[in-house]
Amino acid sequence: MADASHVGFRSPEHQVDVERGRLRFFAKAIGETNPVYLDEEAARAAGFAALPAPPTYPFSLELDQPRPFAMLEALGVRLERVLHGTQRFKYHKPICAGDRITLQAEVQEIFEKKGMQFIVIRTNAVNQHGETAVEMTKTVVVRQGRTRK
Repeated sequence: MADASHVGFRSPEHQVDVERGRLRFFAKAIGETNPVYLDEEAARAAGFAALPAPPTYPFSLELDQPRPFAMLEALGVRLERVLHGTQRFKYHKPICAGDRITLQAEVQEIFEKKGMQFIVIRTNAVNQHGETAVEMTKTVVVRQGRTRK
């Protein structure tokens, strides 16, 4: 169980190269039909430098590391008790194929309600130019349970 002393805890930074093929795969997986997310020419005609990331794609960048749940483990959270509560995105700059994104997560808040623990984590995604592309905020719900004997 995480406690309030973990507020402010930051994960190590990690970098991800945004690949055109993975963007297309993601777009197809979510049923995206807008050609801007599937076709380079359509993307450039719409003013993008390259194929842009569809909305919500930045969440997958967080998972693109050797141990995507290391932060929760460092907080003492048992992963089998975790539920994904909410996810919010604040977009500043487009993420496009060819970008190198650096991500760092920070625990913003920890609280309990109705026998469950809520951990609010904000992740900043910064592009290779040092510009914040996206701020992501998620709430992780940790279910309380009986201790095994």
